[in-house]
Amino acid sequence: MKKTEIVLILLVAVIIGIILSLTFNASTYVTFIEAEKFMGEEFTVIGELNKEKEIIYDPYENQLTFFALDSMSNQRKVFYYDAKPQDFERSEKITMTGFASSDGFVAQTILMKCPSKYNEDQHLVEEETTYLTYD
Repeated sequence: MKKTEIVLILLVAVIIGIILSLTFNASTYVTFIEAEKFMGEEFTVIGELNKEKEIIYDPYENQLTFFALDSMSNQRKVFYYDAKPQDFERSEKITMTGFASSDGFVAQTILMKCPSKYNEDQHLVEEETTYLTYD
């Protein structure tokens, strides 16, 4: 075989490998109900923070617990085991990647869409987070 043929075969193999890795690592956007059908599998749910429910952040356990509504208005308790994101209460949309459990949805990553600072109708949201303290 010529060197160009070997390089071409290697290039095709690398491209196929990249396509396969992107396909298998791509997370699927679903509702909470669809994620519950396949508990333990990773999914991405786009939803909104239910600001009428309590938001609890425990700094000692490094756990944030809140309620979210998905695109079909299904509400679930969400557990996030990391630091509470800044301006969490002001978020408009929350993209949660994680898995469904019997207790709710366990988010491994959270991305937030916050209101634009250029929005004229922007109103500040009072922080209603409850912090747990240990005596």
